[in-house]
Amino acid sequence: MRFFHLSDLHIGLKLMNRDLSGEQDYIFNQIITFAAAQKPDAVVIAGDIYDRSVPSAEAVELFDKFVTRLSETIPDGVIMIISGNHDSAQRIDCFRSVLARHNLHLIGTPPRTKEEHIEKVSLTDKHGAVNFYLLPFVKPSMVKAIVGEDENGNNLSYQETLQRLIERETINPNERNVIVSHQFYLPKGKKADEIERMDSEIRTVGNIDEICADVLEPFDYAALGHIHKPMKVGKENVRYCGTPLACSVSEAGQQKGIIMVDMAEKGTLTTTVLPLKPLHKVRVIKGSLEAVLKESCEDYVTVVLRDEVDFDALDMKDKLRFAFPNLLEIRGEYQGKTNYHPLVEEKEILEPFALCCSFLKDRVDADEEAAYKKILEDVINTVSEMEGERL
Repeated sequence: MRFFHLSDLHIGLKLMNRDLSGEQDYIFNQIITFAAAQKPDAVVIAGDIYDRSVPSAEAVELFDKFVTRLSETIPDGVIMIISGNHDSAQRIDCFRSVLARHNLHLIGTPPRTKEEHIEKVSLTDKHGAVNFYLLPFVKPSMVKAIVGEDENGNNLSYQETLQRLIERETINPNERNVIVSHQFYLPKGKKADEIERMDSEIRTVGNIDEICADVLEPFDYAALGHIHKPMKVGKENVRYCGTPLACSVSEAGQQKGIIMVDMAEKGTLTTTVLPLKPLHKVRVIKGSLEAVLKESCEDYVTVVLRDEVDFDALDMKDKLRFAFPNLLEIRGEYQGKTNYHPLVEEKEILEPFALCCSFLKDRVDADEEAAYKKILEDVINTVSEMEGERL
């Protein structure tokens, strides 16, 4: 059994306001080319199809084009896709049962009642069955009707939630089993702050979403999504494939790719990374202004100047823009300090009440000020409580 492991497409993403739709289409064409050459029996995409829960029409059109071409390229193959934390689970679930009859499994929501289970798709080859368990992004509040609450009536931790969800499945240890999941898994014995995270990833306060990868022990392979840098989670068979295209400057220099998994008999598995080459790389170029200008290119570039220059000088910025048409930002790094110089001027970040006053201008008098402060405080506290309950 051969399958491709992809994740975190983030269709519709903008890199510092740069539209990446052309870049994403270019990468998708490479994936199609690899599918035509390698003929996988299945393709799994482990979440974050879109960059936003309400994607633009252009993003939906690009996804439709990609999936259509992929299904035409491997007409006998099965395509399995789960939702991630960036996606709208309900939108991904649309026409779920209808599409499943055509070898396209779009799974947006996890099991929510005691009668429901993790979606399972079983394929067969000469060695028997390969069972794919498709588990979309899960928050404890989504599945508490199944997994329950703690002794104080609060939501369980992410760790306990995933443990209970998996334990309620009847997993045949004599067959080959694969889980497709979009969560923050940690190798055994590792702490969250020991794992390098990318700037493009959403993180929870206090890393409350961390889960020890031990919960994945029943599976022969774990096709994971959520972490944007390709990495193994302690073992060869527990993998984040990473994004197919750099989503932030922090991903500059990373080799992106598809993980091709070949499963023979139970216990025999090999992985191969099929490299993806972007239309334009994301790069960080450092040095003096003179040295940097010599590296002129059309890549997406962050320039780090290591000589003291006047960052307000128009000719300096014009020279860099001319040398780098896709210039993202300019930074200064000298005398042990780093200064950030965006190409678009940043506005002052105000605290909530000052922001409110700037909107109302002179319509707030001294007598009303206390009342407005109290209302704003109540709103902020209520929203914070609601967010805490959702977690």
